Amino acid sequence: MADMLKQLQEQVLQARTSGQKLNIVGGGSKAFLGRDADPDASTLSVGEHTGVVDYHPVELVLTVRAGTPLQEIEATLAEQGQVLHFEPPRFGTSATIGGTLACNLSGPARPWSGSVRDQVLGVRLLNGKGEHLRFGGQVMKNVAGYDVSRLQAGALGTLGVMTEISLKVMPKPAASLTLVQEMGMDEVIHYMNSRAAEPKPITGACWVEGKVYLRLSGARSAVEATAEKWTGEVMEQGDTFWQTVRDLQHDFFAGNDVPLWRFSVGSTAATPELEGKWLIDWAGAQRWYRGAAELGDLEPLARAAGGQVSLFRGGDRSGEVMHSQPEALKAIQRRLKNAFDPDNLFNPGRLYSWL
Repeated sequence: MADMLKQLQEQVLQARTSGQKLNIVGGGSKAFLGRDADPDASTLSVGEHTGVVDYHPVELVLTVRAGTPLQEIEATLAEQGQVLHFEPPRFGTSATIGGTLACNLSGPARPWSGSVRDQVLGVRLLNGKGEHLRFGGQVMKNVAGYDVSRLQAGALGTLGVMTEISLKVMPKPAASLTLVQEMGMDEVIHYMNSRAAEPKPITGACWVEGKVYLRLSGARSAVEATAEKWTGEVMEQGDTFWQTVRDLQHDFFAGNDVPLWRFSVGSTAATPELEGKWLIDWAGAQRWYRGAAELGDLEPLARAAGGQVSLFRGGDRSGEVMHSQPEALKAIQRRLKNAFDPDNLFNPGRLYSWL
């Protein structure tokens, strides 16, 4: 573990003085997300700013430096029988907690366990003036004032350099199993939402390649009783399946020749009729699409389904890759950017061309 705060702060101050733009990098495992990085920007690496700052297992609170690898965090929590409940995806062994929050990434349990945004209690960050600021706290009831901590979720580093993150952690479920059965895409949305509405310990609902997968996690008695009542075969390698979905390692995600689109929509909405392959997760709220398309053509389909669409991986990343925003929201985002980074030092254009 290492505290690199002083070095990071000096680099920000030097960049402000010289007008040099900065490309914030943690472990580099999510460099493909967002628009292409500014080729003229210097790299500001947070990857060596690592280590557990504070951990209170009884209070279910963990504070770590932003460059701490997810693997290190999970090993620390496992010693106390605890986990990060939002199941952070990782696209490589170098994945960090700072990058996970900046990219707003959550795993298959997200509809039931909450997102990374939901479980952030506080952050410390360097703003564009080189000031080290603290937002939020290390207790679950600290919600006074404007919740700047959660603004970092999905900001792709455009609002500052996160240095510390405080998170809520949870006990590891006592038991977990996965039920699988064949089902067509035309009926799976209704089926998954019906199951999700039942008061059962469901923590995963996914459909891919003609099969629906339901994960049950919690008290052993509740898991086993539900498995006996519901249809489907118990999957021997259930944990492996959910890991491949979480980390985009399933065969569906293989290769970069076909663009990968992410639809975040109403869970009961009909799946858009497009040529290509689909993987449906989060009981229908997250839908992955592999196919050649244009963002402008997919946005109306996403809006009709009650949500948004983004070009997650592949395709042309020199243009916009995120769902377009209304002018009112653009104005708010620009004001936030100006407040945190008045000289536009951090990840310019990475989220939107206009930010």
